[in-house]
Amino acid sequence: MNDDVWSLVHAERAALIEDLTRLDDERWDHPSLCGAWTVHDVVAHLVDTARTTRLGFVSAMVRARFDFDRQNARGVERERGGSPQETLERLRQVASRRSGPPAPLDTRLVEEVVHGEDIRRPLGLTHTYRPEAVVRSLRLQVRTSASFGGAKERVAGLRLVPSDVDLSIGEGPEVCGTALSLLLAVSGRREALDELDGPGVAALRTAA
Repeated sequence: MNDDVWSLVHAERAALIEDLTRLDDERWDHPSLCGAWTVHDVVAHLVDTARTTRLGFVSAMVRARFDFDRQNARGVERERGGSPQETLERLRQVASRRSGPPAPLDTRLVEEVVHGEDIRRPLGLTHTYRPEAVVRSLRLQVRTSASFGGAKERVAGLRLVPSDVDLSIGEGPEVCGTALSLLLAVSGRREALDELDGPGVAALRTAA
């Protein structure tokens, strides 16, 4: 089972590296979908999370006084190279790693899929994700508390119905769309809300 997850993670890392290789330096400064981060910042964050170990994560959280945002900001600062090519080389070096924080292994998929879209969508890039990677990420997000980066509270009382896979999650007013759009929307990417339909969209929009 773990080997299956890591295979998906490594495939997504490789695909992102291929996309990034084709970018000129100016596009690395483009705003991403992830808050105030640029594309370059998100790539640095992915380098940081790929290097993360269980002990290293705990130590970093202690130093950040258990503030996830502060910890992430420090990781970006540490792993952001002096140029896009330097940061890209760092991502290549960690692409095959199999380490992570003390959290469910599927969090590694959430990182790769959601942040992959944080980078690609603003740049007009498209990528076909493996359905299993998206579904596993969506299932994890909806059962994980927002305090740990999930969407449990955001989707409470809603039924998520992906249009491209045989799946239904939750009970209540329906929210319909592709599994990827649902994953992005529940992960706080408001841009994906316009891709959804159903009587539950308004409630999800309010909670996003």
